[in-house]
Amino acid sequence: MQLEDSKAIQKVEEEAWEVLQKTIIYFKGRPIGTVAALDGSVDALNYDQCFVRDFASSALLFLIKGETDIVRNFLEETLKLQPTDNQLDAYKPGQGLMPASFKVVSKNGEEYLEADFGEHAIARVTPIDSCLWWLIILRAYVVATKDYSLIYQPEFQTGIGLILELCLATRFDMYPTLLVPDGACMIDRRLGIYGHPLEIQSLFYAALRAAREMLICHGNQDLVIAIDNRLPILRAHIRKHYWIDIKRLNAIYRYKGEEYGKEAVNQFNIYVDSLPYYELDKWLPKKGGYLAGNVGPSQLDTRFFSLGNLMAVICDLASEEQSDAIMTLIEKRWEDLVGDMPMKITFPALENEEYRLITGCDPKNIPWSYHNGGNWPVLMWMLTAAAIKTNKICIAERAIHIAQLRLQEDEWPEYYDGKRGRLIGKQSRKYQTWTIAGLLLAKEMIKEPSHLSLMSFEPFTIEEASRACEFEIDSFDA
Repeated sequence: MQLEDSKAIQKVEEEAWEVLQKTIIYFKGRPIGTVAALDGSVDALNYDQCFVRDFASSALLFLIKGETDIVRNFLEETLKLQPTDNQLDAYKPGQGLMPASFKVVSKNGEEYLEADFGEHAIARVTPIDSCLWWLIILRAYVVATKDYSLIYQPEFQTGIGLILELCLATRFDMYPTLLVPDGACMIDRRLGIYGHPLEIQSLFYAALRAAREMLICHGNQDLVIAIDNRLPILRAHIRKHYWIDIKRLNAIYRYKGEEYGKEAVNQFNIYVDSLPYYELDKWLPKKGGYLAGNVGPSQLDTRFFSLGNLMAVICDLASEEQSDAIMTLIEKRWEDLVGDMPMKITFPALENEEYRLITGCDPKNIPWSYHNGGNWPVLMWMLTAAAIKTNKICIAERAIHIAQLRLQEDEWPEYYDGKRGRLIGKQSRKYQTWTIAGLLLAKEMIKEPSHLSLMSFEPFTIEEASRACEFEIDSFDA
């Protein structure tokens, strides 16, 4: 039986690699990315494009396998799509933005890239996370290849700087977190995450750390100082105000409203009756906890958002104790958060009147489907990375064991529906690229946990960059 399982698993991996190779996009004869999905049974819509956020899992996998050219080409070509002029036109992408996606277009025998900054997306929302993922991918490329010459090219230094100026600019806001609209990240439809959603804050923190390493050697002192000022207060803000466990729930339960001044305990004026605290009291394990989905004026979104929590563990936005508690929560509430397909993008789902009001009756985000409580196999690589980070590899092994044979049998769906993730998503695409890459990446990380260095921030990486700087600065100045 074990031999049969081993052969079946080997076939899963072989098919996954074969399909992944078919997703590669070529531009002027060079590989530059992967399409979102290869499902030929439905209209392509924008699934025939390369999405920056989608490519992250493929990029990490290609780097691990030594196929670095496609990642470098992706970084170079997407950088050329970044607007560098300060636009005052509200209908044009702002300076420093990265596109949500791009596709190769041929005209009169010439190929060019056509970028989408949200003009054609659902609800026309500009992607905030593309800039952040781009920085994370760039840093992973440098860690994998030690090709520091790429990031010290003037155009790359300028591109990194433009993203940081966009993110660190003076705003109508006095929090260290990023203020964004609904639909500006992986959850790209209305789901009540406008404000300061955890997913964006975790990616923002990781991107700042990535940029800090890549700017350390050149004269962007103002940006370096701004990053150094923002990182500690962003980290402290998230760890304090977003954290939920039994102890914190008890404190929130006794909050007083309408407090004023710097000494206020309830700084965001959270009204306890707005929280499902009785449900949380039953759901939270004694030793587990997690980071809330959103915090703002009279707002504490107590839904569990997987990407934000897992990325917070991976990039050390969460403390060691909090990271351990997040993984403990996943273990204790496995049926809710993982079920039959790792893992839920958010829990619990919005239902009944709450669903109608918050999602706008979105037929794709019905309860326990798509973003609203659906299961997303791509999250498996982040779950694996977080498990390795917290020395709980058994969690990742269990998740992979559940998923791998079924994913092949179901033709690599984009997402699953239902409270346990037993149904293939009603509008899910088949042969979804990041589903395939997510499984392969998770398995590669299990085989060699040191691959975690591509997306985590160990001290040696910064020291290596610093040592390389001296040589690069001399070469650059010369």
